[in-house]
Amino acid sequence: MNVAEVFAKPISQELLDGPAPARFAYTGRDGGPRVVPVAFWWDGTHVQAFTVPRSAKVAALREDPRVAITIDTQGQWPPRALLIRGEATVDIVDGVPTEYVEGSRKVTPDDQMEAWEAGVRGLYQQMARITITPKWAKLLDFETTIPQAVEDLITEASGPRA
Repeated sequence: MNVAEVFAKPISQELLDGPAPARFAYTGRDGGPRVVPVAFWWDGTHVQAFTVPRSAKVAALREDPRVAITIDTQGQWPPRALLIRGEATVDIVDGVPTEYVEGSRKVTPDDQMEAWEAGVRGLYQQMARITITPKWAKLLDFETTIPQAVEDLITEASGPRA
């Protein structure tokens, strides 16, 4: 299944549009792994996240653009997870991009959004836009898809077919 087919699935769309942050993994400048939760925006082709232009994350991504993202549910059965691997590009934009505000709206309580947005607009003169181009994706919904290792174990346990 190709990346577009994975993203077209209704459960993938729910995760991309839902309130869960993305868990954003990358390699730090010291070579060590990093995972940070980020608000994100899905534009139908790319995942976008935003940060401070001079952050360590920006410097690390410019050296090694490989990233992995997990967007998953919490407290729901069966669990659901959208796994994405790809490459990030970073560009500096003036002001606070609409995509940052809209992505943050998904994770910010309604009664706090106005004050949060005013604070952000007063703080940032520029932001780093991190655009992730997915190269690989898999949806684990534990109804129609499961991790490959579990699938292999089930196949082995069922024994040879006659």
